[in-house]
Amino acid sequence: MAGAVDLSGLKARAEARSSSPASPPSASAPQRPAGGPPGDGAGAPVTVLDVTEASFQADVIDRSMDVPVVVDLWAEWCGPCKQLSPVLEKLAAEGRGAWVLAKIDVDANPRISQAFQVQSIPMVIVVAGGQPVTSFQGAQPEPQLRQWIAQLLDALREQMPGIAAAEARGGGEVEAPVEEPEDPRFVAAEDALERGDYAGAQQVYEQILATEPANAEAQAALAQVTFLARAASADPSAIARADAAPDDVDAQIAAADAEVASQQVGEAFDRLVRTVARTAGDDRDRARTHLVGLFELFGTEDERVTTARRALARALY
Repeated sequence: MAGAVDLSGLKARAEARSSSPASPPSASAPQRPAGGPPGDGAGAPVTVLDVTEASFQADVIDRSMDVPVVVDLWAEWCGPCKQLSPVLEKLAAEGRGAWVLAKIDVDANPRISQAFQVQSIPMVIVVAGGQPVTSFQGAQPEPQLRQWIAQLLDALREQMPGIAAAEARGGGEVEAPVEEPEDPRFVAAEDALERGDYAGAQQVYEQILATEPANAEAQAALAQVTFLARAASADPSAIARADAAPDDVDAQIAAADAEVASQQVGEAFDRLVRTVARTAGDDRDRARTHLVGLFELFGTEDERVTTARRALARALY
């Protein structure tokens, strides 16, 4: 989920702030307890903020000098946003000020989304020391988010003293969450996979999605198991046959599966992009649909997916 984090300079900035003479607070920046995360002026730490373009400097940039600010970019019409935001709010409250959640409505604050070059939502960006340090897109299950937050705080704790200060005020480091029981439906699907029963696992994930269409974990798992079922019967010689018959769409699709199965992901994407470029009608749509399905196996932040999406857009338009 997390990208590369460059922490050089964060600790120096924090130490410089703590050793420099105190300056009077500006009219736009709220006062907060010295040496720790921002509070509400009454001793209680701020954990969740609704941020606007007018308050962005004080609520995000200034606060990120003490503790990480997790920026949640959302919109009212966005279904996955409505899954992700409540979980982030819950985790921020549990964090007790060790990090702050900044919620930003992209429709009401378009300049912020433009500044972050937001392509899709929900998008989460972490700001520390006044700079974006990592991000992810899309709704994520709560256990994955908990792990991500824990890793984020571990990575930043030494460089940002406000994290440890907030944890100390809360009675030590944030307590490890009680592990939630495994969903028996996912356990059944994983058991089927271990037996090599791809059809059985696929059926379980489809049943989950029939009742929970927005379940991101089931969506990703179904895409994976569907491909695994195809890959199990993939024929490596399909690549040579497709090279010899560039206009055979079925051959190109089979070859792309074989290439992904053998870790030739970029080659598979290129093959289907070329197929889209030289076909039309139903053939083009089949090739495009299959390519988009392969994208789902790797996630939106995979550089190979990003490159192939741009190439696909050029081929289509």
